[in-house]
Amino acid sequence: MRRRIPRTTLHRRLTATAALLLTAGLLSPLSTATAADDPVPVPVSDHCEGQCADILPPGANGSATLAEILGNKLFGTQPAHADDQLGPYDALSSGYPSLTDDTLTKFFNDSSFGVPDDAVGSVTRPRDDVTITRDKKNGVPHIKGSTRYGTEFGAGYAAGQDRLWLIDLFRHIGRGELTSFAGGALANQGLEQEFWPQAPYTEEDLQKQVDYIRTSGGARGKQAMEDAQAYIDGLNAYRVKSKNGRYFPGEYVLTGKIDAITNVGEIQPFKVTDMIALASVVGGLFGNGGGGEVDAALSLLASQEKYGVEKGTQVWESFRGRDDPEAVTTVHDGTSFPYGTKPKDARGRALPDRGSVEREPLVYDRTGSAVTGKKAPVEAPSRLKPLQGMYDDGVLPSDLFTDTASKKGMSNALLVSGAHTASGHPVAVFGPQTGYFAPQLLMMQELQGPGISARGVSFAGVGMYIQLGRGQDYAWSATSAGQDITDTYAVQLCEPGGGAPTKRSTSYLYRGTCTPMEKMERTNAWKPTVADSTAAGSYRMQVFRTKYGIVTHRATVDGEPVAYTALRSTYRHEADSIIGFQMLNDPSYVTDASSFKKAAQHISYAFNWFYADSRDIAYYNSGSNPVRATDVDMSLPVKGEQAYEWRDFDPADNTAAYTPAAEHPNSTNQDYYISWNNKQAKGFTAANFSLGAVHRGNLLDDRVKKLTAEGGVTRASLTQAMEEAAVTDLRGEQVLPEILKVIRSKPVDDPQLAKAVEQLEAWRKAGAQRNQTSAGSKTYAHPDAVRIMDAWWPLLVKAEFEPGLGTGLYTALTGQLSVDEAPSAGHGPTGSHAGSAFQYGWWGYVDKDLRAVLGQPVRGELGARYCGAGDLSACRDTLLASLTEAVAKPATEVYPGDDTCKAGDQWCADTIVHRALGGITHRSMQWQNRPTYQQVVEFPSHR
Repeated sequence: MRRRIPRTTLHRRLTATAALLLTAGLLSPLSTATAADDPVPVPVSDHCEGQCADILPPGANGSATLAEILGNKLFGTQPAHADDQLGPYDALSSGYPSLTDDTLTKFFNDSSFGVPDDAVGSVTRPRDDVTITRDKKNGVPHIKGSTRYGTEFGAGYAAGQDRLWLIDLFRHIGRGELTSFAGGALANQGLEQEFWPQAPYTEEDLQKQVDYIRTSGGARGKQAMEDAQAYIDGLNAYRVKSKNGRYFPGEYVLTGKIDAITNVGEIQPFKVTDMIALASVVGGLFGNGGGGEVDAALSLLASQEKYGVEKGTQVWESFRGRDDPEAVTTVHDGTSFPYGTKPKDARGRALPDRGSVEREPLVYDRTGSAVTGKKAPVEAPSRLKPLQGMYDDGVLPSDLFTDTASKKGMSNALLVSGAHTASGHPVAVFGPQTGYFAPQLLMMQELQGPGISARGVSFAGVGMYIQLGRGQDYAWSATSAGQDITDTYAVQLCEPGGGAPTKRSTSYLYRGTCTPMEKMERTNAWKPTVADSTAAGSYRMQVFRTKYGIVTHRATVDGEPVAYTALRSTYRHEADSIIGFQMLNDPSYVTDASSFKKAAQHISYAFNWFYADSRDIAYYNSGSNPVRATDVDMSLPVKGEQAYEWRDFDPADNTAAYTPAAEHPNSTNQDYYISWNNKQAKGFTAANFSLGAVHRGNLLDDRVKKLTAEGGVTRASLTQAMEEAAVTDLRGEQVLPEILKVIRSKPVDDPQLAKAVEQLEAWRKAGAQRNQTSAGSKTYAHPDAVRIMDAWWPLLVKAEFEPGLGTGLYTALTGQLSVDEAPSAGHGPTGSHAGSAFQYGWWGYVDKDLRAVLGQPVRGELGARYCGAGDLSACRDTLLASLTEAVAKPATEVYPGDDTCKAGDQWCADTIVHRALGGITHRSMQWQNRPTYQQVVEFPSHR
């Protein structure tokens, strides 16, 4: 139910314009029945018995009328249930040290099934066969249907109530039409330019995916599409009712879709194909892995140029870290799951000729304000010039300096088996990190109906099933896995008439036939709106499709022109995973750990799945892992020829042979599991360079290993372990000890440096945390040490490695893996104020190198010793010189300030800021490196 700000208050406080809109009748309230009028549905069997909890900030309600948006902007007021989970979530960062099982409810919500009679906030019946009951405290929709269609209809209706605008936004993002829909702001341009090239589908393509699930998925596939249609029917029912009743989201007025006075305008009907477009965005954000092989090839060539082919390959492989023996793994019992290992003699590699690579352009024909967003070709900074020569046009593509295989992986999981808990039952603390947005991308709900019984969260717009949550006697969650399901092919270019091809040719050889590429285009134009004053503009996006995927680069290989293409196994299969989620929601299917893993096998995106009930914990790594041709190296580009295709590859629907379930990392009842987007298991090759000797997964593993060894683990103690890791600086805990050992190998004579070293040592001994002196103080307990580390780390890495690697190779490798991802850093895949931190960085390289210099054991050494060329005294001088430079940096330079913070405000620079996807904004929170949606569960009984 939408709470309406009282009319008298608005007339008294809002501007004259707002009052005019109000009197025009835009804000008629939603008609609902109260608890006094209607009975509350009887809850189903719940084996958690009050020991399950969850939280999802900022709040369940992600929708706001125009008056509520105006009230938020003018007076800071919030719609009901828009931010009521933000405070408890924020408070855990300061309150966790004294946490007990009894006080968990101060920081989490009871996630029991149903709503007690005295806790009912509202009851809505959009059809006779479904009831939507919302609780008073948080406004979470509990949907109970007497028919399956009614249940799914109710889910769609509730989604409209809570996320109508967001769902509309995301279906336009997925179709590459966001700017035409919401305005030409640079952020909107960036979103459509990021996602549409990954999945440039036509309406026919989207419908084919719907038909594929319906016809190829058996009875469950047919049921899934019926459920999807019912969900869309419910969403459309709310769309129509809110439009006629004038209580639709106010963003439709602010973007000119609906006239505030006359109510003229339309919210376009939703279709099942919209869910495919939405799924492509969600999968692209959290469930993909691999790719980036062109940039990997360039860094390999840079290493070979520096050291020669043999030594250069060895050095590159040491940084590549395919199977680092020191990497923390989720499966830690020694079980190996070989995947993507380096072939002894790789076949079909297609490395580009130096200086021949050109990035495929995406945007054309800019007009008006679209020109403002154009990235003009600029000369690279001096440190990048050596790598610039790798590209034919001399201009570095922007994606070269990001981890192209990273995407967004931020979730974590901690599970302990019953053999090590106080109760004898497993305990789990887990959840996905989907970023902090207003409204949140996830939507919390409970679904109860024929064949469906679950509570948790779903991505807005694809919420016909709970995607992460709990069933009657089990709970599950996931983390992004990121294994390599995307490969790069070099297709030989040709001319249909037989002429000499060039790099710009638009035909290619496919199994011996010169085949035209398919040109995909999307033209967007926009005008200024109330919400976005960006001047009118337009541009056209264009990509080429081949049988081997989307063209990303062009180059020559051995002098012959080629196009590099990206082919991912989930392309044209964006929603196939729906069958796996259907199974996870079905209480008759998931009855134990074994059936859970079978359900997870039907999820095609790359995720790590975790399960807990009263008896068992389990883990399964999902994903359509293609079976590659013999001796093909998945880490580098391969020739686009039939001999090097995925086994049984059929381009018609992009299908192939996939590795069997037993070859996916999986386990049942290990003593404990942790995951923070770290390496899955021994032998399972990382899809990127980041899974080395030091990873943020170590912050969890060290703590949970200790808890498990001590025994008696409780929900509170496991939550404490999670939260302590969430406020800890990875560099300070895991790498600073080695740095200080090198520096302390001799006395530090300089008083200023000696003081800095003492501050860093005190911080490390106190736990290397970025925490406040007290709740609400907005001052860190060790502010100087934190500032020094933030300033020092990038200087230290450069001083340690660049002299030995040379500028060209150092630049290439930092392009593959960013040096740092501190909370305050406005760089890396998450950006500033994003919460998630320390996923990507050179901490493992620094740790290995310094241990080698100190003469300590190192497994999987780097190809050479870099700090001081391996000499301890010279290494110490290098570290102290960079420390001198760091100490001299003022706080205003380390934390330069932005739209949220003043320059020099350390605490503010770290804070989490909810990124607005609509008209409502929320207050910022203290930094904590934690999932957005999180469950704490312990089931005392089982069916």
